[in-house]
Amino acid sequence: MITIKEAKSKKELTDYIKFPFSLYKDNPYWVPPIIADELESFDKTKNPAFDNAEAYFYLAYKDNEIVGRITAIINWSEVNNQHKRKVRFGWFDVIDDVEVTKALLEKVYELGKQNNLEHVEGPMGFSNLDKVGVLTEGYDQMGTMITWYNHPYYVTHFEQLGFKVEKEYIESIFPFSNVKPEFFLKAQELIKKRYGLRSLTFTKTKDIMPHVDKMFDLFNDSYAKLSSFVAISDVQKEYFKKKYISFINPEYIKFVVDKDDNLVAFSIVMPSFSEALQKAKGKLFPFGFIHLLRARKKSKDVVFYLIGVHPDYQNKGVTAIIFDEYFKTFSEKGIKNCIRTPELAENTAIHLLWKNFDPKIHCQRKTYSKDL
Repeated sequence: MITIKEAKSKKELTDYIKFPFSLYKDNPYWVPPIIADELESFDKTKNPAFDNAEAYFYLAYKDNEIVGRITAIINWSEVNNQHKRKVRFGWFDVIDDVEVTKALLEKVYELGKQNNLEHVEGPMGFSNLDKVGVLTEGYDQMGTMITWYNHPYYVTHFEQLGFKVEKEYIESIFPFSNVKPEFFLKAQELIKKRYGLRSLTFTKTKDIMPHVDKMFDLFNDSYAKLSSFVAISDVQKEYFKKKYISFINPEYIKFVVDKDDNLVAFSIVMPSFSEALQKAKGKLFPFGFIHLLRARKKSKDVVFYLIGVHPDYQNKGVTAIIFDEYFKTFSEKGIKNCIRTPELAENTAIHLLWKNFDPKIHCQRKTYSKDL
C-alpha cells in the first residue's frame, strides 16, 4: 500500500531532502545538494519565491519506507500575469514503481483542480532561476549544482501516465582549447568603437554589488520574450544577491556598459562544484566547506550560468566583448572545460553564440505536461 504524507516539520523536510541520497547512493553522476541550503529554499519565511508562489512537499511511503517525493507548486505571477493556468511540480524523485509516481502526481492534480488550473507541467522549480527538466539523455554525464539528475525510468513513468513533452532543453560542453581569440578579438574592438561600449571586470565582490540590481533588471529584459519566462521580483533580487553573488568568483562576472554607464550585457560563470559537492555529501561541516572553497579557487571546469544582452543590442555582436574578457581570465586560470547549463532548444539566438567553439551536446532534458 502506498501512503502519501505532506512534509511540514523540519524533520519531515529533512527526510524529504535526504531521500535522493539513498536513491542515488554510489551513483557517480548524481550531485547532491547542501541539505541546509535546500531547507532554506523550502522555508516560506526565508525564500522570497513564496511571495508569489505556494508549494507543498509530499513524501510517498511503502512498507513504512520513503519511496518517492514531489513538490506541488503554483507560481501566481505566472498564473495571474501571464494567464498560464498551470500547476507545476518539482523536486521529483521516485523508485521504479509507476504506481508511486501516479500517487504523488495525484497530489499535484488535486492542487491544480482546487485552484481551477488547466494543466500540470514539470519538473520545474519556483522560478526561472531554479532547476528544470527531467534528464532524457546523458545519464552517464556528471551533473551540476544547478541541474537535477534522474534515472531513465522517470521518462517511462511520465509516458505511461499520459504526459506529453512540453519543453526541450539542451546542455553542451566544449574544451577551452576550442576557443580561438581570432573569432572575437577584432570584432570586440570594432563593436566597442561603433557603439561606445566598454567592459567592466572585477577582482572584489564588494565592487560587484552596486551593479547587481541592474543586472537582474537586464536579465528580466533579456528573456522577457521567451514564452516560459517569469520575471524576477525586487525581493528575489535581494535574496539571490545575498545567497549567490558572494559565492561566485568576482573574476567570473563580466559586464558591458555604454558611454553613460548603462548596463547592456552581462555574464555569470561559476567554477564547477560537482566533485566538491559529492565529497561534501550534503554537509558543509566539518569538511564540506573546505571542498567547496578548494573548488572555488582551483576547479579547472567552469559552468556558464547566465548570460543576458539588452534587446537593443541583441544581434550586434556584444558577446564578443564578454568572450574576450573570459578568454583572458580562463587562460590565466588554466581552465580546461566550459559547460553550458540547460538552454531551451527553441532559443536559437543563445545557441548561435557558441557555434565557433564547436560545443557537443552531452545532456538533454524535457518538461512534461498533462491537461487536468
